[in-house]
Amino acid sequence: MNNRAKFLVVLSSTGLVAFLLLGAVVTRSVAADTNTGRNGVYPHIAVYSEVLSRIKSEYVAEPDMNGVSLGAVNGMLEAIDPYASYLNASQFKEYVKNFDSFKGDLGLVLAKKYGYITVVSVVPGSPADKAALTTGDFIETIKGVGTRDMPLAFAALLLRGEPNSTIDMTVLRRKPEPQKLTMTRTVLTYPAVESKLMADGVGYIKAPVLTSGKVKEIAAAVTSLEKQGAKKLLLDLRYCATGDPEDGAELAGLFQGTGTLTWAEGQKFPKKTYSGDEKKVITKLPLVVMTNRGTAAAAEVAAAALQGNKRASLVGEHTYGDASVRRPITMEDGSAIILSVAKYYTPDGKSIQDNGVTPETLVVEPDQTGVDSDDDGIPDVPAKKSADDSILKKALEVLAKK
Repeated sequence: MNNRAKFLVVLSSTGLVAFLLLGAVVTRSVAADTNTGRNGVYPHIAVYSEVLSRIKSEYVAEPDMNGVSLGAVNGMLEAIDPYASYLNASQFKEYVKNFDSFKGDLGLVLAKKYGYITVVSVVPGSPADKAALTTGDFIETIKGVGTRDMPLAFAALLLRGEPNSTIDMTVLRRKPEPQKLTMTRTVLTYPAVESKLMADGVGYIKAPVLTSGKVKEIAAAVTSLEKQGAKKLLLDLRYCATGDPEDGAELAGLFQGTGTLTWAEGQKFPKKTYSGDEKKVITKLPLVVMTNRGTAAAAEVAAAALQGNKRASLVGEHTYGDASVRRPITMEDGSAIILSVAKYYTPDGKSIQDNGVTPETLVVEPDQTGVDSDDDGIPDVPAKKSADDSILKKALEVLAKK
């Protein structure tokens, strides 16, 4: 069986096991709640303990119980939060000590899927972008270590290091076999906001990232385009997955001056509402926003806010789903979980992280492929966009009717 087949078997079996375990937990929990009138964790713990006991006594061979428990914890976290991580005491200590000190990075935005590290998006111009990594690619190994059940936060730590240092990994993408990559870390330089005046008075603005200061760049671009004669605006948020959700609310506030833009809330996180303010609005021009599968975080918040207030039409693909407040929660033994403690919501009350954002006009963006100059199966140049940009074409059609 080749590696690709093994990978698919693992994915399917993981999904089946998760389904059965969650089904058992939910069934026992409902029964327990009905009998006792309580909604606590004890019924769930009882189910977990029994499953663990059965594995130890009935499995074909003596299992590694440490591995079983770790897998259960990681699976439990992934089931509710694809951005959560469990770090043991030594991992968390290393994470706290080194994460911010490592300046070299690859430009990857990551999540967990089927137990593996998966790519949400990449920073344009970064080493990951130059290696043609894209949304949906799976990272199979990092430094020779398999990523299955690897904590997401620890994977992010492994990928960082000193500038100009290299790191080996294998990825699954568009090929039947894993591909080996050696990538060189760099100090990331976030690309500038792009803008231009297109035909028929359409002002085009592309935000590759929404890191600190980028909303001001967008505001300046809008002002410049209006001075050049723009009558309508097209905001391109495709593959924009870097930035704080609060910056997404600020971006929406450039166009929407009333109503709720978004809010953040959690069990122990007081509700924080972000509302439009007419004093901060810089334009009233008709607006269309483009999204795709790599749109996440701040860009999703902005898109959802503008759509929910009927300020803009959305065109493109369903977004990734990543908008939360994440914090480390330490345990008595020095370990920690990094968990979403609050989620951001659309104006009509849907969790963006759980549901993503769906455009009114759905257009599937064709897969972009790289160009091979040798037979190793790895693109030697970044993936290039098709000359026929179907999302842009449809967005212009929608904008023409405004």
